[in-house]
Amino acid sequence: MVLWQVIGWVGSGLVVLSLMQARVLRFRWMNLAGAVVATVYNAVFAIWPFAAMNGAIAVIDVYWLWRLLRERHDSAVYEVVEVAPDDAYLQHVLGVHAADIAQFRAPAPGAPVAERGADGRVAFLVVRGDETVGVVLVRRLDEGVGYVELDWVTPRFRDFTPGEFVYRRSGVFAEHGFRRLVVPTGQADYLTRVGFRQQADGWVREVVAA
Repeated sequence: MVLWQVIGWVGSGLVVLSLMQARVLRFRWMNLAGAVVATVYNAVFAIWPFAAMNGAIAVIDVYWLWRLLRERHDSAVYEVVEVAPDDAYLQHVLGVHAADIAQFRAPAPGAPVAERGADGRVAFLVVRGDETVGVVLVRRLDEGVGYVELDWVTPRFRDFTPGEFVYRRSGVFAEHGFRRLVVPTGQADYLTRVGFRQQADGWVREVVAA
């Protein structure tokens, strides 16, 4: 009996903890685990209304996990919108999330900045429906080099990599005169997947015109 009490508390705890998660994917996994445990617990003690409720929650979680994982690399779901570096909405997003963004912003580039446009930058918003889920800022250096100053994702979608959709559109960088993109550091698996290769002083991606 004591073992089953522990199991029941574990299930309840997982459900409560899942509601505290900002990341949508982590929330779904934890909520699913808690719902499955709670379903088993209530079924063992024949508490059928709660068993049915938690079973239904588990099925809903499975559906959303399937959908989220299926769509994570789908360019039909995530759209890239190029905006002016001084765009009012972009500045609003950067301001609202300033504290979080500060943890991901790359240090100032060592090479000289080749000014062109507003502060020598190009900017992209990654949106999912009407929700902004990411920002990519690339600063222009001399000799056609683009310095990835920011590749940021909102906490809700941090288990995903929506920035990849910007790099898929490599033609847009060529249109802006970039021949190469550089980033000082980042997650190796992500950077490799979007076409960067590691060098002694950071990561580099050659730009190919579409």
